[in-house]
Amino acid sequence: MAGKLTLAIDVGTGSVRSALVDAKGRILVIATREHEQIVPQFGWSEQRPDDWWQGVVTTIRELLDKVPHARSNIDAIAACGQMHGTVLVGDAGELVRDTAPLWNDKRTVGYVKAFERSHLPETYLADCANPATPAWPGFKLQWLRDNDADAYQRTAAVLMPKDYINLRLSGEVAMDRTDGGASFLMNPRTGEWSDKMIRLLGLERTKLAPLRNPIEILGYVTGKAAIETGLREGTPVLVGAADYPAALLGSGVCRPGIGSEVMGTSAIITAIAKKPLLDPAVCNVGTVEGNWGAFMLLESGGDSMRWARRAFHEKQLSYPDIVERAGEAPPGSERLFFMPYLVGERLGEHRNARAQYFGIGAAHGLAHMHRAVLEGVAFAVKRHINVLDAISGVPLERIVASGGGAKTKLWMNIKASVYNMPILVPAEAECGIIGCAILAATATERFVNVETAVDAHVSYVEEIMPDPRWSDVYAPMQIFFEKLYKHSQALYDDLDRLPQ
Repeated sequence: MAGKLTLAIDVGTGSVRSALVDAKGRILVIATREHEQIVPQFGWSEQRPDDWWQGVVTTIRELLDKVPHARSNIDAIAACGQMHGTVLVGDAGELVRDTAPLWNDKRTVGYVKAFERSHLPETYLADCANPATPAWPGFKLQWLRDNDADAYQRTAAVLMPKDYINLRLSGEVAMDRTDGGASFLMNPRTGEWSDKMIRLLGLERTKLAPLRNPIEILGYVTGKAAIETGLREGTPVLVGAADYPAALLGSGVCRPGIGSEVMGTSAIITAIAKKPLLDPAVCNVGTVEGNWGAFMLLESGGDSMRWARRAFHEKQLSYPDIVERAGEAPPGSERLFFMPYLVGERLGEHRNARAQYFGIGAAHGLAHMHRAVLEGVAFAVKRHINVLDAISGVPLERIVASGGGAKTKLWMNIKASVYNMPILVPAEAECGIIGCAILAATATERFVNVETAVDAHVSYVEEIMPDPRWSDVYAPMQIFFEKLYKHSQALYDDLDRLPQ
């Protein structure tokens, strides 16, 4: 088994990345090809599925050139990909629309607002596991139905990005349940398409691809795909998963009680639960092992740091310098609070929330302002943790951190102390690639189940423990932060009504 390799493919928003992973979960080589995002008008965002395929072909050929005998040693191909990108294909698997609207495309806002006016969350959450947002493919299909009727009529199957790559590799059409569960169209109780949601959105079930589980073998590399890519004809191709669930798996987050925090521009906190957590402020995504990832998103996570660098230093000071300055202030920033809602909130009743400093006194200086930003983001994420804990009844016991924010030691120490739980940092940062390798290792029966494969593939380079002294400072501040959050809400609408 030592010579066996997995070909992992990650179709991201910025690039396609392909990697060869050995039987011990070690990444041998990665190849990347970037692709462009098309913005036909403000708020729109599209890509060409053919660009993804060309990226896959190019990166696979690069890998095969770099690793001798790789072609004959690849025993499975597992792909993950950006979520919600809505690809339309015809009867012969051909694209009926050259471009696909992406996860960050906002053209469906009007459809979402119309749906929200007509349907209260409690009337549909149990049937789709999610509140309404412009990202969901269900709303993208409404727009395509009404604005590109020719393509919609010729559509035989709706696919997500990694599904299109699987189609080009194997000739088979399917969507996995992690992508399906984040479509606004899948019934979380049955794992099949929801007739109710399809009816409410005025769509057609016959156009939706069959739903399958991520670790199933979808098909095998066709002769045509073998010629294009250099792969061995007949190599197994898995159903695969969406990139977010694949990354959860590749970071070891696959059991209730374990959470994930991804800190990039935004901050996403995810709690693994046996069932979706139904709440208008919570989104849910199916996980590879059959649980659900309930998640909440803070729009300005790392972006709060970016704002501080621009607002206070006109981008002249580096991030490490800002963090060093923040470290000069004491824990709690001498009761200075920062509310990190710079661009509002994605869900809930107060999408027009605002950021603010509260408690500024004459003794406060720039060090306090910077530390308050780090602490404010931690308090806001802790508020989300509290919401998820209250709904699930299974409190998080530890967090696995990834993304750029996981590299800032002071911030990690602050978070561990605010959350009052250990934070783990994976040894391998390429969590999506490792997630794909875990899928393949399970599908090829090297492991009896996904969880066992996770334990063999994932390790942690660091465990950050809470500082009891800092936690004692932060616990009462968290209570005050929640109070400040609640009382500030009454002012947002008034603020919006003020003249410009």
